Formats: sequence, structure tokens, C-alpha cells
Amino acid sequence: MLFANSSIAEKYDYLEDKFQAAYKWLKETDIKALPVGSYPIMGDTVIANIQEYTTFPAEQGSFETHEKYFDIQYVVTGREQFGVCKRDILKEKERIEENDLIFYEEPEFSGYVILEEGDLIVVAPEDAHKPRCVAGEPCEVKKVVVKVAV
Repeated sequence: MLFANSSIAEKYDYLEDKFQAAYKWLKETDIKALPVGSYPIMGDTVIANIQEYTTFPAEQGSFETHEKYFDIQYVVTGREQFGVCKRDILKEKERIEENDLIFYEEPEFSGYVILEEGDLIVVAPEDAHKPRCVAGEPCEVKKVVVKVAV
């Protein structure tokens, strides 16, 4: 899935070498066997971060964006609701520069997709997202967030 406005559709090459390396790593790595942690794929240009958590109600989360990296969020096990919204309509509430992380106030309107085992979504710096939200009942999720440098 690619979620983007047509005004930036040609800004990024979602099939360039960095993305290809990330997709290859996701396909060829036994992620279920790896513990939580960070795994370099192409130095600090492409990095896989394995996470495990329990999903929570959407109202407990916040939309976020990143300026230096794309996210490729891949669900290894479990299921979650993943909020999506255009960044340019949001009001910033907190910025954590050292983590390349910006949080936003809840918008009046947003959408979401359900990510299940084997699903992934590519999130550009222009895309706000709210991960880790419950889809039905809370559940344990193992996910890889691959950070791809802009």
C-alpha cells in the first residue's frame, strides 16, 4: 500500500536501492526468531527496528511524523488499527528532535487501515500515522519498523 497525495507522488522513488534492500530483508529474514532490537540493513540509511507490544485504544495514541526517515511498518504477528492522516492539516503538540519524532493533536477527521500478519504500509514524511491501536480486542503484536533515510 502506498498512501500519498499526487502532488508528491513523483518526489520519492519507492523502488530505489534503499527500499529494495528493506523489502529484501523483510522477505528473507526469519523475523519471528529475532528478539526486539535494532538491525542495520544498509548502515544508518536503512535500519530495522523490531518491536513487541499490546495494542491500545486509539484515543490513547497520537498521530506522529518523521522528517529524516520513511517508515515501512510490517506486522509479523498480531493485528492493529493504523491511523492515517495528512500531516499538513495537523497541529503540532510535541517535537523530539533526537528521535526524529513529532506528535500532533487529534484531528477532526482521519482514516485508518487494519494491518494483519504479513501486511505492511510505507509512510512518507508527509504522512501522519497513529500505530499500535486496537482492532477489536487488544492483542500482542510483533512488528518491524524499517527506517529508510530520505
